[in-house]
Amino acid sequence: MNERPDQDVMTNPRADRVRKVARLAGRSSRSRDGLFLAEGPQSSREALRAHLGMLGPRPDHDAGPVQAADRQLAGLDGYTQWIPGRVVESVYLSTRVADRDPELAELVRRAADRNVMVRWVTDEVLDALADAVTGQGIITVCHIPDTGAATVLAALPEPRLAAVLCRVQDPGNAGTILRAADASGAGAVVLTAGSVDVFNPKVVRSTAGSLFHVPVVTGVEAATAVGMLRDRGLAVLAADGYGSVVLDRPPSGLLAGPTAWLFGNEAQGLSADELALAAERVAVPLYGRAESLNVATAATVCLYASAMAQHAPGGASA
Repeated sequence: MNERPDQDVMTNPRADRVRKVARLAGRSSRSRDGLFLAEGPQSSREALRAHLGMLGPRPDHDAGPVQAADRQLAGLDGYTQWIPGRVVESVYLSTRVADRDPELAELVRRAADRNVMVRWVTDEVLDALADAVTGQGIITVCHIPDTGAATVLAALPEPRLAAVLCRVQDPGNAGTILRAADASGAGAVVLTAGSVDVFNPKVVRSTAGSLFHVPVVTGVEAATAVGMLRDRGLAVLAADGYGSVVLDRPPSGLLAGPTAWLFGNEAQGLSADELALAAERVAVPLYGRAESLNVATAATVCLYASAMAQHAPGGASA
């Protein structure tokens, strides 16, 4: 990656290729082209690692090497939407990022050897390509996986935890929940019909690379998703501020078993029909004066409550 011939540097921010890539910030262009933008070093790094087949079990810093059950919990030993060699279409980067992050530069070099188009660009071109207000030095154009809900949910290896986002529309909230699901070891994230597009650049940035770690289902009705998850043996809980069960005093065993959490729309919460899908409605306790938690914060608390119960002695993945 040290060779940067001047003739290969893109300098025209109004070039046709620049315009075509920039249009991927819009949903219609993403749907038409089957491509999306991963902006910045972290998202690009994970996209490139997925392309190179480098994603795998991660260490449990408290418990030592990841055990088989933990790999199954995280969906790491089975199905993945990201097929090596079919993840990244092209990479656009500035020389300053390559100089600052040699590990990322090496991933780009290896991807170029696997038929990924790599172009050096000026900062002006990068700003024209990017959706973000402040350019981050690299943009990776990725293929949208062509997999349906039934394929994803049926292929998961013994899922123990899942998040179902019911009409969640804020990109930052959706991305944060997906990142929390990844961190808590969830095997799948579902965004129902009416939710934000998970390949929206703002969502992708908010996931900080976790989009490439957790199987994601989009556009399915809540009842259909819940039915599929129940078929895989997951109990369904609804995060509801008015729930009769309180998260810090759950009935014995409620959180320790395989669980799918339902999280509702930012303004309206879960609808009556969505609440009816759950076996229990669970409230996150508020100890201070805040009126409520936003959906991303509540989801993080709920997912981690389940994850910790499942990893405790006697839990689903202990």
